Amino acid sequence: MSTFSEQVYDVVKKIPRGKVMTYKQVAIAMMKPRSARAVGNALNKNPDLLIIPCHRVVRSNGLVGGYVHGMRKKVSILLSEGIGIHHNRVDKKYIIMSKKRMK
Repeated sequence: MSTFSEQVYDVVKKIPRGKVMTYKQVAIAMMKPRSARAVGNALNKNPDLLIIPCHRVVRSNGLVGGYVHGMRKKVSILLSEGIGIHHNRVDKKYIIMSKKRMK
């Protein structure tokens, strides 16, 4: 596993239940603000869905986005965690808006 992927997984592990971040926010938290697409590629290869909750990462426009088990499953998991979703878009109040590095 690459160092970049490890950094992505470290940030994503810190997203609390009931909240989401965007791919761009994960990149910003890693201090690599131009690597949102690479964040998505790393999450696509997530080795452990139970430890690394990649379902908690969504697109910048709030759309749920892709998931290894399909968008319906991702929506189902997010709803079970109490996240409001309307027309496959996450309600903004559930998106972590911090632009700081997550420690």
